[in-house]
Amino acid sequence: MNNPLPEHAPLTQFPVHHDCLYVGGMPLTQLAERAGSTPFYAYDRRKITERVALLRQHLSREIQLHYAIKANPMPAVVQHLAGLVDGMDVASFGEMSTALDTALPPDAVSFAGPGKSTHALRSAIAAGVVLNLESAREMELVARLGQSMEIIPRVAIRVNPDFELKASGMKMGGGAKPFGVDAELVPDMLQQLQGLQLDFMGFHCFAGSQNLNEAALCEAHQRTIQLLIRLSQRAPSPIRMFNIGGGLGVPYFPGDRRLDIAPIGDNLHVLAEQVKQYSPHTRIALELGRYLVAEAGVYVCRIVERKVSRGRIFLITDGGMHHHLAASGNLGQVIRKNFPVIIGNKVYGEEREIASIVGPLCTPLDILADQSPMAKASPGDLVAVLQSGAYGLTASPIEFLQHSRPMELLV
Repeated sequence: MNNPLPEHAPLTQFPVHHDCLYVGGMPLTQLAERAGSTPFYAYDRRKITERVALLRQHLSREIQLHYAIKANPMPAVVQHLAGLVDGMDVASFGEMSTALDTALPPDAVSFAGPGKSTHALRSAIAAGVVLNLESAREMELVARLGQSMEIIPRVAIRVNPDFELKASGMKMGGGAKPFGVDAELVPDMLQQLQGLQLDFMGFHCFAGSQNLNEAALCEAHQRTIQLLIRLSQRAPSPIRMFNIGGGLGVPYFPGDRRLDIAPIGDNLHVLAEQVKQYSPHTRIALELGRYLVAEAGVYVCRIVERKVSRGRIFLITDGGMHHHLAASGNLGQVIRKNFPVIIGNKVYGEEREIASIVGPLCTPLDILADQSPMAKASPGDLVAVLQSGAYGLTASPIEFLQHSRPMELLV
């Protein structure tokens, strides 16, 4: 099939039949009827399964796959992934509750975040979740809470590395950061840990996210493993887990290209062998969120009006930035760029035009596509924003202007 979005990387994860996008084996028009109303998000379970299978194909069996729930915490999505991955990574009490509702054992759930409440810590200790410690103070607090509850908490230390993930969309480590413990301070923290009643599991280290550069990812993984091996020499007990974060990106914008997983898998295979030689019982976990779910999702809204203003075409929809902040360009973009947006029931269209797709909000920021090539559309047609399975609804200002909340479907 020809690519309907030549300025973007080829996005062919959803088939097109009779000029209509199919998601979950169903034409978008029928899916809209199933949803009952627009807007809505739809996530294709088969595409999520295929993405995990692709990773398993290229990764050593020594590498564990963890899902970072923050990418998409819809309970049905989390439940589906729980049957495919080895663990879950959470960053709040709410995410932890969602993870604990799955069949995964509690010690396969790890809890990170620089400002955990005492309530959340007590709950995690009681459940048997692994707490990624973000400071010496938090370590001491967890030890006291565990003692008061007569439970030995499972813990790991989150390390802020002394390097960054190059070409990263968002840098989570290196330099001064609120996340984790600076690498040079970890040895002292390990020494303090020896005197506390804590079950030390290992380390967590997340250097950055949304990276489309294989060489940069391989270098970051190498440096992370080297750092964690060096730190583990000061550990009070054998290390059971190196969580090396994720960082694998997906193509969103014109000029982006899809990652080649093969060299990343080859590099991780070599690193896993190195770790096995140093510490046979240490497992490496790759923590992925966006890479597992982003391309499996689509956001769908309906055109309610078509208007021309001083020569420019505007397609006004019943959805917008309050549901999908990232697509509007207001979630970390320095320069606004278009997500791949198509007319879902007229993917190719007999007539083409340049148009802007905007939402119903009273702000000029409410843009889903700015001067983008697409099929000529009319009120009633369906707009589909691709690459929408991660950081969509829950990363958006849903209450802004009090519009109704969209439905989410796993199909």
